[in-house]
Amino acid sequence: MHESGLTKLSQVIYDYCGLRFNDRLPILRDKISKRVMELGLDYDEYYDFLTASPMEWDVLIELLTINETYFYREEHQLTECCSTILPMLRGGTRNRPLRIWSAACSSGEEPYTIAMLIQETGQYLPGSIEIIATDINKKVLQKAEKGWYHNNSFAFRRIPETLLKKYFVEENDGYQIKESIKKMVTFNYLNLLNEEDMAEIGEVDIIFCRNVLIYFDQDNTKRVIRSFNKNLALGGYLFLGHAESITDTNLGFQKLRSEKSFYYRKESDQDETIRCISSR
Repeated sequence: MHESGLTKLSQVIYDYCGLRFNDRLPILRDKISKRVMELGLDYDEYYDFLTASPMEWDVLIELLTINETYFYREEHQLTECCSTILPMLRGGTRNRPLRIWSAACSSGEEPYTIAMLIQETGQYLPGSIEIIATDINKKVLQKAEKGWYHNNSFAFRRIPETLLKKYFVEENDGYQIKESIKKMVTFNYLNLLNEEDMAEIGEVDIIFCRNVLIYFDQDNTKRVIRSFNKNLALGGYLFLGHAESITDTNLGFQKLRSEKSFYYRKESDQDETIRCISSR
């Protein structure tokens, strides 16, 4: 009986946000059993409760998602973005700011790191670059917007001491990121499988979506990449985690390599690419 309820839950979770638990029911049970017991329900009843109470999704997503991240993560990609790609794109978006999207931003370490490194270049005037940061977990977004991190947090495991001293203020046993960095980033809730919400992001020049697609199956990975393709300006760049690859998806991206990293460049519109493949 429990497995039947968990199976139903795994399917509705997959449909909602793409996370796969259908072959990992014990893991799903471990993540949600305490919440289900708190409500005095069994798994079938929790499925009905979730359907009748949409706000419960916020609680469930918080239980299901992994939000371990830190400042200056995968520094070689960040260096490539700020030292190579940004100078190439500079001046190419005359009618709007250059736009960078941190998808699945968690508690804000990634977009804030990008903002700090942009300031470090000293080459961009305020307002010339816009950083959009999104996540499906509303609780971590609240933390990100505050910009305060405990001094014992793993968030600081890799950050250079110079950046810590320059862009943070010690406050209440932790560090508060400075306002000059905070105002460069806009945080919003977003489900990567919601194509309408994805479209509302608008045109961007660079997307970071690292260590997210590893939780999706092939179908949902392609679905997200198609949306990214639509959002990216022609010639825009996509950074994924090192364990993620879209080389074989035929969705309009070219894989590029630097000395210590790799990433993707949008070479064509994905709809155009699909039409060309279909006509062969």
